[in-house]
Amino acid sequence: MIYDLEKENKEILARYKDLITNTYRTLDEEQNKLIRKAFDIALDAHKDQRRKTGEPYIYHPIEVAKIVANEVGLGATSIACALLHDVIEDSEYTYEDLSKIFGKTIADIVNGLTKISVMNQQNISVQSENYRKLLLTLSEDFRVILIKIADRLHNMRTLDSMHPAKQKKIASETSYIYAPLAHRFGLYSIKSELEDLSLKYNNPDVYNEILNKLETAKEVREKYVEEFTKEVSEQLKEENLNFTIKGRAKAISSIYRKMQKQNVTFEEVYDNYAIRIIYKSDPRNEKFLAWKIYSIVTDLYQSNPSRMRDWISQPRSTGYESLHLTVMGPDKKWIEVQIRSERMNEIAEKGVAAHYKYKEGYRKNNDDQRFENWVTEIRDVLEQQQNLSTSELLDNIKLNLYSKEVFVFTPKGEIKILPTGATALDFAFSVHSDLGMKCLGAKINGKLVPISYVLQNGDQIDILSSQNQKPKADWLEFVVTSKAKSKIKNILNSEKNSHTIEGKEILQRKMRHAKLNFNDEEINALQKFLNLKTSQDLFLGFQNGTFDIGDIKRYADGKSILSNIFQRFRKSNKEEYVEKVDSNLDMIVFGKDEEKLNYSFAKCCTVIPGDKIFGFITISDGIKIHSDSCPNAINLRANYDYRVLQAKWVNAESFKNRIKIEIEGIDRIGMINDITAVISGSMNMDMKSMSIASNDGIFTGNINLEVKNKSQLEETFKQLKNINGVSKVKRV
Repeated sequence: MIYDLEKENKEILARYKDLITNTYRTLDEEQNKLIRKAFDIALDAHKDQRRKTGEPYIYHPIEVAKIVANEVGLGATSIACALLHDVIEDSEYTYEDLSKIFGKTIADIVNGLTKISVMNQQNISVQSENYRKLLLTLSEDFRVILIKIADRLHNMRTLDSMHPAKQKKIASETSYIYAPLAHRFGLYSIKSELEDLSLKYNNPDVYNEILNKLETAKEVREKYVEEFTKEVSEQLKEENLNFTIKGRAKAISSIYRKMQKQNVTFEEVYDNYAIRIIYKSDPRNEKFLAWKIYSIVTDLYQSNPSRMRDWISQPRSTGYESLHLTVMGPDKKWIEVQIRSERMNEIAEKGVAAHYKYKEGYRKNNDDQRFENWVTEIRDVLEQQQNLSTSELLDNIKLNLYSKEVFVFTPKGEIKILPTGATALDFAFSVHSDLGMKCLGAKINGKLVPISYVLQNGDQIDILSSQNQKPKADWLEFVVTSKAKSKIKNILNSEKNSHTIEGKEILQRKMRHAKLNFNDEEINALQKFLNLKTSQDLFLGFQNGTFDIGDIKRYADGKSILSNIFQRFRKSNKEEYVEKVDSNLDMIVFGKDEEKLNYSFAKCCTVIPGDKIFGFITISDGIKIHSDSCPNAINLRANYDYRVLQAKWVNAESFKNRIKIEIEGIDRIGMINDITAVISGSMNMDMKSMSIASNDGIFTGNINLEVKNKSQLEETFKQLKNINGVSKVKRV
């Protein structure tokens, strides 16, 4: 392909000029020289490289630097690192070269970014270790993660040029780890965009449907904001307040979550847009003015007390401050209103970076310490959970990244912030690991409660402990913080390992006595004979007395007979499985070559012909077919992409599939006849069962149907929704 190099060079300089235009006012001459030097090195390093779109590669680092400067709000060092973030990986420049040119700090940050990039290109089977490395960089320099989030955001914005399978893999990984990280750093706008873009590629039908509905409602929304602004502005101006009022649609991903969580349609999500009042204030009057505006708004509009959130008196652990209230607006519908100062708004938009900018001169609220405590806890969890699977590790980390919070007090009145759902035992571990290990119970507001007590906002907690107390396995059933889980597991595993070693020695002696060889083959056979999952269970069984020499003798006596039974069972089971699946081989094909392979359907989602699907190679149960909208799809693509297979339908009409639908509406005479007329009459579908219940004029029903394909189901839904009185139809 022939490129217009002169035109491209002009575009490169224009993009760089756009970057420095937004930074030179806030940075001094030395800092701007640093950024120019970084740009020159990046331009040289990437001079012969192009992106998949065919564009010069240098466009990418410039755009990442813009995000770092304008949307994350970091300074000259980070902007320079963003420009250089792919230099070590993609060129002949080394860590030592950058260290000589820019110094150790910049070289270290770029090196950290290089490690993350390299690990993302490796086989996903080592993903657990990769994410551990990614998060460990937090305690070294959190700018590495912030720049990586900016890098991922630009990659997501330019994902269209990728192959669809690659798009889903990157989108799933983004949703699974990078959006939660952005959330934890207080980058709420970036978090929302990452989630929206992830939804765009993981579930394009849903994304486009909500996007179109938001566009359709745009004019109504703007008119509403204008009316609200007019009414509120008059009152605020009378108080001589300096403010702006903005209206915005909620994030598409946020609306979709509410639709799923509340089991409602788009039209039933009552707060799918919000209004924000941002006011100017000096530090001393900031809190006072927020409550003054709150009072003015609630005088004009009826508020919903259950949806009031005060993040000013007690900021979130990310440093986020704002008053949230929900009021009955001009159109007599509930609408969320957010009240915050310019400082609070910048922190809400730019998170940790903005917080550090403002930490001098404003009232102290321990946000620095909270963030550093969180970083320390993440590091502890990572270092103590070396043997966790990918999903276990990330579930534990994401609890710290994404959870809502509960505020409680120590006996001395100090505030502790824990995830919602945390227990008294979680609190004990948050104070000190030793206190958690020895925790017997707690006093909440002076009243004795068990260690499993779920903490509520405002609780004052006094932990009761004993030197004789030891962690128990059932503690893992109710603790929710990763610190508590990891500490308890470590102690239990340590005890289990010592018992395993003891049991192994006991078994070895008993097998020798029974004249059996103590080797892997014999141990595995004995394990199967006793119907145990692992050899560790076998050793523990002999340590605690569950098994003894009698079990070994039974095994030895029936060894040859048992072996024959197992062989016959495996042979017949295999034949039965192949025969069962062979009849379906023409339904789905896999990969670019459209191979016919044995498969079965996953139980976690209901798949019908016409659904968008993918195959997943399981360890012991062959290929499982999942729907793209399966609740486990993001997890599987993010962590095990190397086991995901492209899959497509060959002949969707060749078989029927049974599904369940729920239907709801206003009860009336003839309603059931109308429903059955659509299903059995006009749509000619086989209805296997139907149950309808009516309560005070409202009916709900469950219907089991056999469906040929997705288009038939969609047409059925359309006709059912057109029945007079039917308000909701959905597939379970």
